[in-house]
Amino acid sequence: MRPENLLLLRHRSEKCTVGCPVLDRCLNGGVPCRSITEFVGESGSGKTQLCLQLALSAQLPSSHGGLSASSIFIHTEFHFPFRRLHQLSGAFRTSHPDLPDPCDRVFVRAVHSADELLHLIPTIETFLVYSRSRWRPVRIVVIDSIAALFRSDFENTGSDLRRRSSLFFGISGGLRRLAKRFGLAVVVTNQVVDFIGDGDVRVGNLSDGLYSSGRRVCPALGLAWAHCVNSRVFLSRDEDGPVRRRRMSVVFAPHLPHSSSQFLIKGEGVFGVEDIQPEPDKTWFGWDLPLFRKGWSLLMSSNPTISGNFPQSMVGHV
Repeated sequence: MRPENLLLLRHRSEKCTVGCPVLDRCLNGGVPCRSITEFVGESGSGKTQLCLQLALSAQLPSSHGGLSASSIFIHTEFHFPFRRLHQLSGAFRTSHPDLPDPCDRVFVRAVHSADELLHLIPTIETFLVYSRSRWRPVRIVVIDSIAALFRSDFENTGSDLRRRSSLFFGISGGLRRLAKRFGLAVVVTNQVVDFIGDGDVRVGNLSDGLYSSGRRVCPALGLAWAHCVNSRVFLSRDEDGPVRRRRMSVVFAPHLPHSSSQFLIKGEGVFGVEDIQPEPDKTWFGWDLPLFRKGWSLLMSSNPTISGNFPQSMVGHV
């Protein structure tokens, strides 16, 4: 294995837009290729919605932030949301009418256990090679969700914990190898559990904790899995207000500072919300400054010597 120069890797890594310029800015251009990115959050925080939009956005040309590529979407629980994908693709085709049917470039596969996912990796590799010569190459692999594969098959015993850790590293190692060979952006979703006490602190959590729907949470699967991903992005829900907003927060990433952005989920897709900057204060000791300046100018023009009766600092401020 040859060592890589991380400084050079940072600059040459491609990124794929998530389909929204506001969220792309939060991610410094989008989801990076050649690495594993985790979206973690509670149910309903927008993880699947964002992954579906990413799978469609990957088909855009590089001039629009895409990869001109197809996607593999592996789902591990419930049924795949075909209806939602078709709804998003309709809005996508309206914005990009020159592209072919985007649903034809999203390849879906169900997986029901961690062992099945591990054994599927060689099949994915064969499919990646095949896709290069047949159609747009696959550059996005989504696993939604990784936590569901480890929810019920393992108990809190030494042997099961060792086996679980072995599967963590086997799956992530295989995905990372494919990501580097084929220039993939691998995205996995993870769930959260309630924070109980200090013993539940996890590596990669924000210093003051992660909060969603008014309660403190932490990523599922623990410390071992935290070492298996390159970047962790936390999606949270805000129950306050008439419009339910979500927030995307960068927890850790080798190429990103801690940052966050609010977003909304609509029928047409996932849209970031620009942070509203407060307007500058237009008052001065309770006076309306524009009116005060106008009155002051009239007063000065009628009696130029009046400025001597006021502190010079006051004259300079108005």
